[in-house]
Amino acid sequence: MGAKGKVKSLNKEMNDKDEKEETRSSTISKSQSRAKEHMKELERLKEKDPEFYEFLKEHDKELLQFNDGDIGDDVDTDVEDADLQVDNETGRHDIAEKEEKPSKKVITTAMVDSWCNSIQENGNLSAVRSLMRAFKTACHYGDDGGDDSSAKFSIMSSSVFNKIMLFVLSEMDAILRKLLKLPASGGKKETIVNLMNSKQWKNYNHLVKSYLGNSLHVLNQMTDTEMISFTLRRLKYSSIFLAAFPSFLRKYIKVALHFWGTGGGALPVVSFLFLRDLCIRLGSDCLDECFKGIYKAYVLNCQFINAMKLQHIQFLGNCVIELLGVDLPTAYQHAFVFIRQLSMILREALSTKTKEAFRKVYEWKFINCLELWTGAICAYSSEADLRPLAYPLTQIISGVARLVPTARYFPLRLRCAKMLNRIAASTGTFIPVSLFLLEMLEMKELNRPPTGGVGKAVDLRTLLKVSKPTLKTRAFQEACVFSVIEEIAEHLAQWSYSVAFFELSVIPLDRMRRFCKSSKVDRFRKEMRRLIRQIEASSEFTNERRMSISFLPNDPAASSFLEDEKRLGASPLSQYVLTLRQRAQQRYDSLMESSVLVGEHASVFGNKIPESDEEDDTGNEEGAAVFNSSSWLPGSDSKAKKPKEMKKKKKNRNMEEHKEVALDEDVVEDLVLSSDEDESESDNPSAGDDDNGKPVPQQQSKRRRRPTNMSKKNAKSHAKRSMKRKRAN
Repeated sequence: MGAKGKVKSLNKEMNDKDEKEETRSSTISKSQSRAKEHMKELERLKEKDPEFYEFLKEHDKELLQFNDGDIGDDVDTDVEDADLQVDNETGRHDIAEKEEKPSKKVITTAMVDSWCNSIQENGNLSAVRSLMRAFKTACHYGDDGGDDSSAKFSIMSSSVFNKIMLFVLSEMDAILRKLLKLPASGGKKETIVNLMNSKQWKNYNHLVKSYLGNSLHVLNQMTDTEMISFTLRRLKYSSIFLAAFPSFLRKYIKVALHFWGTGGGALPVVSFLFLRDLCIRLGSDCLDECFKGIYKAYVLNCQFINAMKLQHIQFLGNCVIELLGVDLPTAYQHAFVFIRQLSMILREALSTKTKEAFRKVYEWKFINCLELWTGAICAYSSEADLRPLAYPLTQIISGVARLVPTARYFPLRLRCAKMLNRIAASTGTFIPVSLFLLEMLEMKELNRPPTGGVGKAVDLRTLLKVSKPTLKTRAFQEACVFSVIEEIAEHLAQWSYSVAFFELSVIPLDRMRRFCKSSKVDRFRKEMRRLIRQIEASSEFTNERRMSISFLPNDPAASSFLEDEKRLGASPLSQYVLTLRQRAQQRYDSLMESSVLVGEHASVFGNKIPESDEEDDTGNEEGAAVFNSSSWLPGSDSKAKKPKEMKKKKKNRNMEEHKEVALDEDVVEDLVLSSDEDESESDNPSAGDDDNGKPVPQQQSKRRRRPTNMSKKNAKSHAKRSMKRKRAN
């Protein structure tokens, strides 16, 4: 390089240095001017609001101890560091790494205890902020995104994690309410709306957002049901704050609905109480989303029913009905839409008459939705909001009962009859239920002696359709006839106090007497004659009191006829219905006891439901037991260990269940006659038939049978002997 080149390079360096000095001086002057403005603002704050200034002086001294003398030095060092990164190419990576990896403090038990003590004793704001940073670190521990370079703390032990989680979930709601000057509990959406324009909210809303956001994150990571239950139970008291964060509100609703539908133990109850509290406190902000979401979750969880799942589905339906009662006008709008969807599915089946259309109606999802809306209308029959939906729902249920009038769908028709009886009893409206119940009695399958043997006990509550061999068994005939008699008695007992009961019972009595003459089964005739005698006695009971009245049938006074007797249940038919209910309950109890799975899991929800929504004194003790007994940490470390433990537990549980079911099956097969071994009690259309609906030939069914009276060892020894004989011959 010549002399001219060196001169040019020196001039260029000098110019660069001048530019850097100018930028440095400009940044220093700007920062100093901003610092002076900030100092002036603090002085004005001291004059205008001395109370708030004293509060800052006590809780945040760093903000008031602001000094603008060292700003130039700070800017100089920042710019010099930037120059070093540009000029020194060899040391660039080392300096960048040092800046990217700030020093982290490892959180210890002593640190957490000092924060908690300072918060409880004098409400130290800096301790609250430190604890919330530690809470964020705990909730995001082990995330797949890697270590957060901006994090100030790190957690190393599960005991520290448990202590942070327990204190924050137990005390943060009270701390936030105290900082925001809110009542100690409760509140409505309007409270938060008015608070959002205040100084307190501008100063502390980031703490609320951090608490709700990190809690939502850790909820999605947890797998232990007791920990999730405790977390949701504590978050319920802070649900009012979700009015200020609509995105968090939607996510919390989704999480709670998921736990409500799929959780075990007390988790469904806790999740439902969380959703109900949201609807009560936030109102229109979450009503629509909660009503739609809980109905969809119910539909997803009621697609199949067995004896073990029956109680769970009933619990889910009761939860939906309870939530609808929070706002009945809004519930009516959603119920109208969902009932209309059911009617459109039924109309398609009536018009097209195809197997696919029939299958959409005759499935558990459709029938359970009818059960749900029947329960809702019956629960709020005294209210004017849902009462208009009783008529269209009754029409849909009647159409479903008569869609395929065959004997194989007896269980489904009985469910429809029970729903209609419930609607009639709750609304006080006459529904001709006895007509299609008597049609069932007149079918040939119930009027001739059984040809399929005794058969297995049939639980009609868990069936929609039965197989053809099951129709011929004695157990199925008895279950159907006794259930029909019970429903006819329920229907007529509702109107046994009516002035027109004698006229109303004439046609049912005539058809029941014909059944007694045509039936060839003695026990059915005896049971029917007993019902006939009770109906005749109730007719005499009503006629004796009808002789003393003077009003006409269309007089409004007819509605109060025998009102006191109805309240007491004094008619012979009402007293007979009580005995029938007891008999039906005994029959169902015997079926429950005979099932190994139901006996094991029947009372899962009954023991976990709390008596009230209020906070109990044992909440913190329960949380301490839940968190301290577990060394769980969110993130990859715990995820790697959990599946192995869960798989081992699952294998052991499945082995035990298989053993119990196998023992139960062996006992049942010893009692079943040989002609009934091919029967199937499932509601699957192909049960007992081939794909085309034809019965399976006897040769094929014999191949499917497995030997019950011979163990595996005996079977092997028998096969060896036969082989030796063949070789000898």
